[in-house]
Amino acid sequence: MAKPETTQHHTVVVIGAGAAGTSVAASLLRQRPGLDVAIVEPSDVHYYQPAFTLVGGGAYSLAKTARPQAETLPDNARWVRAAVTELQPDTNTLLLSDGRKLAYDILVVTPGLKLNWDGVEGLRDAIGRNGVCSNYDPAMAEYTWQCLKAFQGGKALFTQPPAPIKCAGAPQKIAYLAADYVRKKGLSGSSELKFYAAGGALFSVPDFVPPLTQVAKRHNVGLLMNHNLVAVDGKNKVATFRFTNSAGEVSEVKENFDFLHVTPPQCAPDFIRNSALANAEGWVEVDQHSMQHVRYDNVFSLGDASSLPTSKTAAAVRKQSPVAAANILARLSGRGLDASYDGYTSCPVVTGYGTVMLAEFIYGGKVTPTLPLSPFKESRFYWHVKKRVLPPFYFDYMLKGKEGDIAHKAID
Repeated sequence: MAKPETTQHHTVVVIGAGAAGTSVAASLLRQRPGLDVAIVEPSDVHYYQPAFTLVGGGAYSLAKTARPQAETLPDNARWVRAAVTELQPDTNTLLLSDGRKLAYDILVVTPGLKLNWDGVEGLRDAIGRNGVCSNYDPAMAEYTWQCLKAFQGGKALFTQPPAPIKCAGAPQKIAYLAADYVRKKGLSGSSELKFYAAGGALFSVPDFVPPLTQVAKRHNVGLLMNHNLVAVDGKNKVATFRFTNSAGEVSEVKENFDFLHVTPPQCAPDFIRNSALANAEGWVEVDQHSMQHVRYDNVFSLGDASSLPTSKTAAAVRKQSPVAAANILARLSGRGLDASYDGYTSCPVVTGYGTVMLAEFIYGGKVTPTLPLSPFKESRFYWHVKKRVLPPFYFDYMLKGKEGDIAHKAID
């Protein structure tokens, strides 16, 4: 039966041209050049998001994080410049913001996540002025650096919302950079820095908590766990936290501030949360090893929007993408899905200007370093890797669908 004229059909439709969508599409087309792949993406700019922390700390240029979307997409992919408004997996179709409908044989859901600025009362109005900043939005990262340079002592607060968020180490990174900057300006004696986390631990992998606690202690950054930011009064410079004690009792804590770096609450995009693809938390519900949807076998998801129980980082996508591509091609060929993802992710935790602690781990929180260096020690080498090696590797290798890599190994 002929398809309606209003419906465009593609063998593979990829939603989102971030790290996950672009690398998977490129991998598919590298292995099967004639494959009909369409990428749905409304944005004209592709950002290298892992460098936003360095931008906020004045150690990297925002301009260097950005490239035109047209330059980062695979040459043989069709770019559909629109946003998705509705998923219709029972009919293998989706609706676009411009009224078009796309049909697919295989759907790859990689739109990233949503920064929920409205999840904190007053935050949307406060962000970007009065010392309220965030590295989680490219439009805001440079303002973080402006605030840090203008800081003349006083109280600096840093927040982390409930999980999951992308790069769960990032809220700490800017706190350590700020502390290092304050020290170098000779303002340590007149400054108070506090890190407020909604969760009960400083890091999701227990083995990294002691060394990171020592980093915070060295920087004189106070650690306050189980404090969730619920409101920001930018004009009066007051932050309100909901504190839950060990007995489960909840109280309200108000803090004045001179500098406030906010990590906004995060969730899956609305069109996913409102679809049949979502689990109870709103993420695309996939098998944690194959990345195939648990109910729709022609749907795959990886990266930030997926339910994969690991940290949402570009490093995780780097390991997920080859597995997803292999399984998509297997599904297209009617073969079994043999490729398996072990949950690997890494988080280069910037601990100051010139030092990084590289946390690498797989499912179950098992520490799995790639190089024979202690993962629990700060390293100048990894600072150079983060700042100088990873950005070109990302743009010129990973986004091109190239998959050669160094194996990670569990610590004995």
